[in-house]
Amino acid sequence: AMEDVSAKFVSQKISRTRWRPLPAAALQPPDIFATGSWDNEDNRISIWSAGDLGNAGLNGEYHGEPHLLCDIQHNGDVMDMQFLDQERIVVASSTGTVTIFRHHQNNQTLSANHRWEKAHYHVDQDTSCGGAACTGVVCNNPEIVTVGEDGRINLFRADQKDAVRTIDNADSSTLHAVTFLRTTEILTVNSIGQLKIWDLRQQRNEPSQIFSLAGDRVPLHCVDRHPNQQHIVATGGQDGMLSIWDIRQGTMPVSLLNAHEAEMWEVHFHPSDPDHLFTCSEDGSLWHWDTSTNVSEKPSFLHQGGRSTAYLSHSTINQSVVSAWLSNDPTKDRMEITNLIPNQTLSVNSLDVLGPCLVYGTDAEAIYVNRQLFA
Repeated sequence: AMEDVSAKFVSQKISRTRWRPLPAAALQPPDIFATGSWDNEDNRISIWSAGDLGNAGLNGEYHGEPHLLCDIQHNGDVMDMQFLDQERIVVASSTGTVTIFRHHQNNQTLSANHRWEKAHYHVDQDTSCGGAACTGVVCNNPEIVTVGEDGRINLFRADQKDAVRTIDNADSSTLHAVTFLRTTEILTVNSIGQLKIWDLRQQRNEPSQIFSLAGDRVPLHCVDRHPNQQHIVATGGQDGMLSIWDIRQGTMPVSLLNAHEAEMWEVHFHPSDPDHLFTCSEDGSLWHWDTSTNVSEKPSFLHQGGRSTAYLSHSTINQSVVSAWLSNDPTKDRMEITNLIPNQTLSVNSLDVLGPCLVYGTDAEAIYVNRQLFA
């Protein structure tokens, strides 16, 4: 419900929003998040507190808006960012540079901790204009993997000056996003609709597997792996479709789900409740996809406006343990889809979910926090 959402206007277009990870034993909901901006004269990395829980009203509803703890200038558009740990954030720039920023919690400042200049480049690293956008970054502390417009994959270690490994011509097209499948394996998506798996233990610079959307070569912009079932992967692309893949079988998606009316910028499984998935789009919508078991009692597919949703299923699955994501035949399994932002017009560029909390950022120069996602 919209009344659970607090908004903050920040006079910058927001390209990325990320919750700071919680310590392993933490019981409280997440409070600190980071944002990065793009398409502004002066782009910034900012650290926010989601607000004062002491302001909860009589019924426990939440008042107060996010407030800025600290920020720092960033050179170029923020293309992607990810927390490495509680204090450090890895940021990918349109200039091709990858920077680790450290959040000093004792005095609430941000500083550049380490920088890999032109980790991505078109001609050579030494020419002044040779930088190529670093489009994606994923961390598995201390390891950091970056991908870029130059089709290059870099493996960095947070404590090392030079790249541990670079796959120079990993792709002849733009790589848009990357995720870890397991500690030694990554998955990339590119601008011609392909997923590629790379085994970082192998010295050869070829993918171990290639998957692709049939026929269309629709650019894929985002990817996320199911947190518990590493073979299930979700991707989103230029046509707004959500694709679910089972990387153990076939080279095509298991299901294609009609979703947004324009580019899908991010897709995220809920990290601790992966029956829930979230997608956001250039069309100004943010969808919550719910495949949890009680859905069959619920009557409608799509709430709060939006269009009805058609499902295309490509294969029937006969495993013993079937994830709801791998059996998207709506006649058997109902899926509830809610647009969490009914009337938004400008692009929703980024979202992140942790515990009961959602944070998202838009081209309307605003960040939004919903702290009661499942209320």
